[in-house]
Amino acid sequence: MGITSSSVRRRRAGSAVAGAVLGLLAAVATPAFATTDGSAGRSADGSAARSAAGSEHAKQARQEKQAKGATTTIPLAISRLAQGPGHDVAITIDDGPDPRWTPQVLQVLRQNHVKATFCMIGTKAQKYPELVREVAADGHQLCDHSVDHDVTMDHKPVAYQRQQILDAKTMIEKAVPGVAVNYYRAPGGAFTPDSRAIAVANGMRPLGWSVDPRDWSRPGLPAIVAAVEGKLPRQPTVLFHDGGGDRSETVAALKVYLPWLAKQGYGFTFPALTTP
Repeated sequence: MGITSSSVRRRRAGSAVAGAVLGLLAAVATPAFATTDGSAGRSADGSAARSAAGSEHAKQARQEKQAKGATTTIPLAISRLAQGPGHDVAITIDDGPDPRWTPQVLQVLRQNHVKATFCMIGTKAQKYPELVREVAADGHQLCDHSVDHDVTMDHKPVAYQRQQILDAKTMIEKAVPGVAVNYYRAPGGAFTPDSRAIAVANGMRPLGWSVDPRDWSRPGLPAIVAAVEGKLPRQPTVLFHDGGGDRSETVAALKVYLPWLAKQGYGFTFPALTTP
């Protein structure tokens, strides 16, 4: 039998339909074949993770660069003055919280209607979150005092300094969500330009002091009182401790010193956050 023109047209039409169906099946199947081993997903996730980490690092670097350039409202300079233009003093308490001494210090502050700034070690804040909450509930300011009080931080790499500062801030904030950590005090005053920039980039004023009675060394109550009642600088920031050892002399000194300051006409405030 010969092939007619109509049969040729039918075969061509059938071939066209078959080709279209095969093309559609290939298009539907391709994504499944491309992802059956998970390689596409892993590549995308890995790239996203690397991109996110890189973006965060770049953001941190920009913030620190801006801080070094003094383009933020928080100065890079170490704060050593009490807030306010008048006859004011800022009391700061370091190295806690401590389950024995922090409650005693808080009690003396309450009795004298004084608000202070507590410079907390991150691991201690993590261990005693209830004390962090008690300090904050009394209206005191919070200060980052590094993760574990490494006084050699100024000789360590910038990445280590960043970790010590930011991890401690996170530990304190976790104990009291929503409460600001407004200051960073380097252990032993071991600041570096980088550590100050890291603090400022994360909303914390570098905090020093202007009066140090060395109460941590337990020189005796008369020596502590003499040191803090001597000639005070303008708008002093006074350093005491509620952690790091036996702080009975500190508690006794505060019982004497705070009423004495009030009789001298001093008001109690927090350390300066911005340039006067």
